[in-house]
Amino acid sequence: MSERYLVVGGTSGVGAAVVTGLIEAGAAVIYTGRNAEGRAAHPGVQTLLWDAGDPFPVDAIPQTLAGLVYCPGSIRLKPFARIKEDELVDDLAVNLLGAVRAAQACLPALQRAETAAIVLFSSVAVQTGMPYHASVASAKGAVEGLTRALAAELAPRIRVNAVAPTITDTPLAERLLSSDEKRRMAAERHPLRRIGRPEEIARAVLWLLRDAPLVTGQVIHCDAGLSRLRLA
Repeated sequence: MSERYLVVGGTSGVGAAVVTGLIEAGAAVIYTGRNAEGRAAHPGVQTLLWDAGDPFPVDAIPQTLAGLVYCPGSIRLKPFARIKEDELVDDLAVNLLGAVRAAQACLPALQRAETAAIVLFSSVAVQTGMPYHASVASAKGAVEGLTRALAAELAPRIRVNAVAPTITDTPLAERLLSSDEKRRMAAERHPLRRIGRPEEIARAVLWLLRDAPLVTGQVIHCDAGLSRLRLA
């Protein structure tokens, strides 16, 4: 029987690339989306409608899961003085509380597997101070804390890691990459002189899910060198 994975937010961007990669590897996949528009992205694969602010559809979770990936996120860029409290709450709800709801709902199924993995998403902005990123960096920083706490609590049978990408060519970042000039400027800020592609980030997720038995409690930076290197 194929290993079964649940990908939250699998209808577009990195989530869709993760779903594709798992299917190509022969895994069984369930994925969620907020609306019906993405339901045909992977014909024949079970799709659930779910918004991160709602209770998770526990009845749809299979008895056993080999892995959970939580992809939803936000990119709210505003000067700190103009951030409203409800915007901070919204970013925490999408990035942190949604991940908590999904992980709690899936935990019994993950515990029934011989070994299992959870992959969450942080951001390069957590470890690299960036102006106008206070809200999203705060929310993703909480995700990194959750990652390490869960990795300790759920060891040895469930590994928990996070991926921290830089700006990636997905619908979420469409506004920031809406012209050739914006794309060029974004790429030039990175030591590797490029931005991410969904399939590249997805490969890191697949590695953490299936091929990294010694890796837990880690935040893997897929950021073209931005968080650790400085240009001459």
